[in-house]
Amino acid sequence: MGHHPASSKTKPESHTWLVGGQNIDLSRTGMIMGIVNVTPDSFSDGGHFHDSEAATDHALELEAEGAAIIDFGGESTRPGAAEVSVEDELMRVLPPIEKFASQRKAGTMISIDTSKPEVAAATLDAGADIINDVTGFSNPGMRTVAAGSNCGMILMHMLGTPRNMQTNPQYENVTNTVISYWKKQLDLCMKDGISSQRVVLDPGIGFGKSIGHNLELLKAVPEMCNAGRPLLMGISRKSFIAALVGKEGIDEREWPTVALSAYLRQQGAAILRVHDPKPNLYAMRMSEAILQG
Repeated sequence: MGHHPASSKTKPESHTWLVGGQNIDLSRTGMIMGIVNVTPDSFSDGGHFHDSEAATDHALELEAEGAAIIDFGGESTRPGAAEVSVEDELMRVLPPIEKFASQRKAGTMISIDTSKPEVAAATLDAGADIINDVTGFSNPGMRTVAAGSNCGMILMHMLGTPRNMQTNPQYENVTNTVISYWKKQLDLCMKDGISSQRVVLDPGIGFGKSIGHNLELLKAVPEMCNAGRPLLMGISRKSFIAALVGKEGIDEREWPTVALSAYLRQQGAAILRVHDPKPNLYAMRMSEAILQG
């Protein structure tokens, strides 16, 4: 049975997201988040957009293809990735964010994919609207930065760190673990004076999860939507797709990603983080047309 994104079971406020003082209604229309990796070693497009000019051009391209949020990242979070210093990360992300902020269309939002409070603070000053933290705002300094602004927040679950997360991850029940982690982190945010209305939740597909865990989470989307906040899913070109379709090439992961986008929107996920906005946006809009038809 299909789940309407705005099914009566979920509270209406769980479909609105407060970003920069504005309420975004995600009940009927979901959003695509496009990815700009300003890193020499990202798993999917490593090095392509490493310089600031190329990164800005890529951001404008993603926006033209229908991405409503552009997510800039200066530190690779692929399995086994090494840490980057605050200075290096800022050198990578600040110039393209400043440039894109001055050229973007009205309404397009900028997200910074970082787990460092210093990087989050500097990029918010430079025009970013959203902090996307793969460590789920577990650093108190990150919550302090968020509390001192009115940015949107993406709170993700990860087991361990990018360096060790894929070394035999174990869960008794991965869905329950993710949902209780979210509740714990949301409580910490609220204690620090941050409204839960500003937070979107991300289960962290592929972040300390086996193929089985990823599939379990994909099956549990309606349950995760009942955690009371909009759900963001990042499944684009992930390695579990290659394993499941039996093809190794990054390009071979594109169509399965689009298929998952249609499925995820139908199940209630509101924001999809992808490398290739246009086909995924079309998949999302078709699902919405059917759900509301």
